[in-house]
Amino acid sequence: MTDAPPILPASRGLFCNRTLNLRGVRAIGYDMDYTLIHYFVDEWERAAFEHAREVLADEGWPVTDLTFDPDAFTLGLTFDLELGNLVKATRFGYAVRAQHGDHPLSFRELRDTYYGTVVELGAERFEFMNTLFELSRASLWCQLVELHDRQALPGISSYAHLYRAIDEALGTVHTDGSLKAAIVAEPDRFVDPDPGLIPTLQDQRLAGKQLLLITNSEWSYTQFMMSWSFDRFMPAGETWRDLFDVVIVAAAKPRFFSKVGPIYRVVDEERGLLEPHFGPLEPGTVYHGGNARMVEQSLGHDPSQFLYVGDHLFGDVHVTKDTLRWRTALIARELEAEVDAADRFRDDSRALGEMMEEKIRREREHSRLRMARRRKVVAGEPHADLDAAAEAAAAAVGEIDERIAPLARAATELGNVAWGPLMRAGVDKSLFARQVEKYADVYTSRVSNFRAETPYGYLRAARGSLPHDSATP
Repeated sequence: MTDAPPILPASRGLFCNRTLNLRGVRAIGYDMDYTLIHYFVDEWERAAFEHAREVLADEGWPVTDLTFDPDAFTLGLTFDLELGNLVKATRFGYAVRAQHGDHPLSFRELRDTYYGTVVELGAERFEFMNTLFELSRASLWCQLVELHDRQALPGISSYAHLYRAIDEALGTVHTDGSLKAAIVAEPDRFVDPDPGLIPTLQDQRLAGKQLLLITNSEWSYTQFMMSWSFDRFMPAGETWRDLFDVVIVAAAKPRFFSKVGPIYRVVDEERGLLEPHFGPLEPGTVYHGGNARMVEQSLGHDPSQFLYVGDHLFGDVHVTKDTLRWRTALIARELEAEVDAADRFRDDSRALGEMMEEKIRREREHSRLRMARRRKVVAGEPHADLDAAAEAAAAAVGEIDERIAPLARAATELGNVAWGPLMRAGVDKSLFARQVEKYADVYTSRVSNFRAETPYGYLRAARGSLPHDSATP
């Protein structure tokens, strides 16, 4: 038997966009990388960056001086392939911050550049940073934009062309096996173990859930990483395979969720040999490829009884929800630091709110005085007293602005000094938050957070707030 569910801090809560009754979930599918297995982001992304830099150097690019800064970027930013910028946008697609190369755009530059432009996901001009795997891409992008602007890159004709070249270099790193070989050689350097993960999965199995591993990684890498991460914590005589009813590798998500593809059985697990498979999936067998419809038919559950848990906002959550109507959970480890930072800022946030209320009162008073003065001017009546009062009111607004400025600036830097909180863009929700809200039923920082609610939990969405809610006590 497993231990009692732990009491977790607020930063490790399950945050619900839509009410989810876990009792009604019959099967839970998991991604592997950055979902079941977490990596030290600095090490993983630095390694990806360095391997891609080597690929570009082999093509004659002057990239030897490029360096990786893990704190320079965050999830949820957008590549502008037309202008060569990196952009943070609100849920409505309005740019609130941008950077060209190493140069952050000033307020005036941002306004002039993106006036009338809406950042729309799916448009050819924009590419979205969906996962932590994108941090190395962003670092390469900004530094290579600087080089491109000096016409130092051979054969690159546009920022879109540059983006594709970076994409190809990173793709080579992931497909040629060099990065994964480095991770397999030093897993302690790259993997961040979570001791609460296995008890969480064990509880789910005890509650009668069928567990699925559905990963894009190949079998050899999956087998090594899951064995290294899980087996030493498993009960005597058991391995990670005993936790999962179905194991599917090389799934090619998001296509796995949206199209019907062939499936193969791994018949020689040592060498990874495959043979075509027909018919229902068999427990205890490893499969290569396939599609979600086959999983539904084999397990016999209604789509609403599946929950898929992954870290990729588009490949794991968006397509699953949009195409299959499975329930979805997004894993975003960086939420922990963001929620903790917001908690530490709580007193300052309260003070900032009080000062903003005072600012609003003073601005209203100033506006009323200006209107009263205008009426006097139009009527040809004396207005010296209103001149003085309006001037004093304007000074009061300026004074409160000076007090607000440092706290407001600190609020916009929570989570990341350059880009601010992951889920907010100024006073609005970020474009990332909007996608999470739309496609993820639940979001949380790690899989083990589910254990605190148990597999029988009823997860209720919070009552949504509306601008007019503040009008009622």
